Amino acid sequence: MTEPRLPDDPAGADASVPAVEPPPQAASSAGPAPSSGPAASPGPAPGRPLVRSPFSDGAWHRLHPLTPLLRGGLTLVVIVGLIVANLRERLLELFFPAFTDLPPDPVDYLFANNLLLIAGGVALGVLVVLLVLFRLSWRFHTLRIGDDDVEVRSGVLFRTHRRAPLDRVQGVNLTRPMIARLLGLAKLEVVGAGLDANVKLEYLSGKDAEAIRGDILRLASGRRLAETGTAADERSSLVRHAAAAVGSGLQGIVDGEDLSDAEPASIVRIPIGRLVASRVLSGSTLVLIAFVVGIAIAASVSTLWLLFTVVPMFLAFGAYYVRSIARGLRYSIAPTADGVRVTFGLFTTVSEIVPPGRVHAIEVRQPLMWRPFGWWSVSVNRLSGRSSTDTSTDQFAAVLPIGTRDDVERVLRILAPTLSGAEWTLVFRDGILGPMDDDPYVTTPRRARLLRPLSWRRNGARLTPDALLLRRGFVWRSLSVIPLARLQSVGLRQGPLARALRTTTLTGHVIAGVVHTSLGALDRDDALALFENTSRATISAAAGDRSHRWAG
Repeated sequence: MTEPRLPDDPAGADASVPAVEPPPQAASSAGPAPSSGPAASPGPAPGRPLVRSPFSDGAWHRLHPLTPLLRGGLTLVVIVGLIVANLRERLLELFFPAFTDLPPDPVDYLFANNLLLIAGGVALGVLVVLLVLFRLSWRFHTLRIGDDDVEVRSGVLFRTHRRAPLDRVQGVNLTRPMIARLLGLAKLEVVGAGLDANVKLEYLSGKDAEAIRGDILRLASGRRLAETGTAADERSSLVRHAAAAVGSGLQGIVDGEDLSDAEPASIVRIPIGRLVASRVLSGSTLVLIAFVVGIAIAASVSTLWLLFTVVPMFLAFGAYYVRSIARGLRYSIAPTADGVRVTFGLFTTVSEIVPPGRVHAIEVRQPLMWRPFGWWSVSVNRLSGRSSTDTSTDQFAAVLPIGTRDDVERVLRILAPTLSGAEWTLVFRDGILGPMDDDPYVTTPRRARLLRPLSWRRNGARLTPDALLLRRGFVWRSLSVIPLARLQSVGLRQGPLARALRTTTLTGHVIAGVVHTSLGALDRDDALALFENTSRATISAAAGDRSHRWAG
């Protein structure tokens, strides 16, 4: 395989530009922090302009005082669960007097041996120790937002210092879990340009989280922050913080997601009926039907093993449907000054902003059962900054879970705004809906149609001034759009059978993800010409790309 290597980008600031650069260092872990303890500064550092958020003044700040409750609350829940489990017999006797023949519980043993005071003292001591540890972890967990990076220090005995350079920021996600929403809190995740490179800020008040996200994106864009911020009131008591947060959280539950920071309203609306139908008409439903048929056949032979398979299986499928439908509820997508804003989730609400130049590949898909209704989905490849074992990575890939042609067109126009009118014809008429009679795509030659017996006419590629288009599939149709400015390299691969048929596989190398960026069974000569043209066009696109500093 031969791959042209691209020269370094003149800007040199974005891991997503099509250049070969050293591994990104979006976040780093260091040893012990400086000996000076973390201190919260009530005002901006000397010589720095005021900003929207009091956290963005370049000084170290602590997170919300209720953070220990959410980060360590699981331990308290476990303790309460143990206590309730040990008192279960007494609770049953209290609420259900008919159940009197109960085995002795540990509390009876404590009463009988006069150990109640000792047990209470031990429980109280454990609770005090946990509260002290939670308080210490909060005091030593600080953040700083400067002109060039976001830093977080944490840990009491083992100190950790993580730093995310702003010119490598791939996005900022704002998540509101259900419990945090009730308390009016949210957590931010600054997406870095590397593996396990994200910097998490958890937890902050909802208003502070929105303001901090806006400041980070504005600094990453190359703009100076507006001088509209005010100093934080660091002398407020914990009770006042808690009361204000809970009041804001309850009001947020009533009012719904606060999208005031988004400039326009959502450009796509997904009816709940369409969302439910799209999940029913999916591949998982076919798997469920196959399982039901298999169980019905096996039940006529034996029923013992059904107890161990039927119930867990249906519970798993039910949880999948509920989770996928709940995730699509309250969905919105809108262009903002700092990128594309996508919000989704009923119970845990996630709001992410993908800045310009951070989308490395786009794919429009249509499963077979969606075709009569004209439904499509849109997914993207982008850096998530998470580890490869993190199962939540895929949830940020689908930017449009289900939509009509008009919905897809609106989403593509904000994800790929550089596509011209002529290119748009290649995307929709010839790419998504094609092939047409005057098909401009390079497709599988007739001599190799046995390699793609159903889709050899549709299997094709096309190069435009701004993107490489890869079209595939007859049963499950898809179109991949790879912006040339994000393309790292392009390669050709040919096996023994392909050599015999004079075909090859073309691959565009970008950030790994759910989007398919390779296409096989292309004519060898056509693929070689496409290879050379794509190489030259990619270098030209990289030289003129400045989307990593979209306001600079």
